[in-house]
Amino acid sequence: MAKYLIVNADDFGYARGINQGILTAHAQGVILSTSLIVDAPCAADAAMQARECPNLGVGLHFAATNEYMPLFDIEDLGLVRKELDRQYQRFYELLGARPTHLDSHHHIHLREQLKPLFQAWAEAHGLVLRGMGQVFYNGKFYGQWYDENWHPHAAPEYISFEGLEKILRSLPDSITELACHPGYVTHDLDSSYRVERAIELATLLDPRCLALMQELDIKLINFAGLSSKIHLLT
Repeated sequence: MAKYLIVNADDFGYARGINQGILTAHAQGVILSTSLIVDAPCAADAAMQARECPNLGVGLHFAATNEYMPLFDIEDLGLVRKELDRQYQRFYELLGARPTHLDSHHHIHLREQLKPLFQAWAEAHGLVLRGMGQVFYNGKFYGQWYDENWHPHAAPEYISFEGLEKILRSLPDSITELACHPGYVTHDLDSSYRVERAIELATLLDPRCLALMQELDIKLINFAGLSSKIHLLT
């Protein structure tokens, strides 16, 4: 059996510092996959740079919420479907290619009333949907935890090298997606997850990171050509 790992950076396009951080980690060989928010302020810049990175798989990070509220009525399934179609078309306009996979901002695709819609839409478009199917999703590389009132609390130890090492040493013999949110903190970054992005980036750029993956025989891939990897595991 083999261990395949997709390190996927969310929020591509959200801010210039995020774009720069993701592309820096990609250049080092750690991040081979990212997810683009097509309506984000720096989406065009992200797409332009991604076109110059043939080994970077880019998926659609469907956005229906921002930091503070829903962007539209997410209880209206017809409207959600129209937004999926629109954001998918916008993705193609920006990248000139289909997304490699589908996920969503704040994981709204996992909401009980929306999950069937997203599953059917992803299947119709031939896209892997985060947390569904044969790719195991791991969201433990995240520098905050939430109390019973959904108030965030800083947890930098989760995104330290030691925190990442625990995750990597526990990976199953399968295909795992590890979500991350790296970036440089710049003036245009309006986010409740700010300093944590810089910590994540520092951890991913730590030379010990790739060395440990090599030691553990973890093979870094993206969502492109995923079917061949699934075949090897069956």
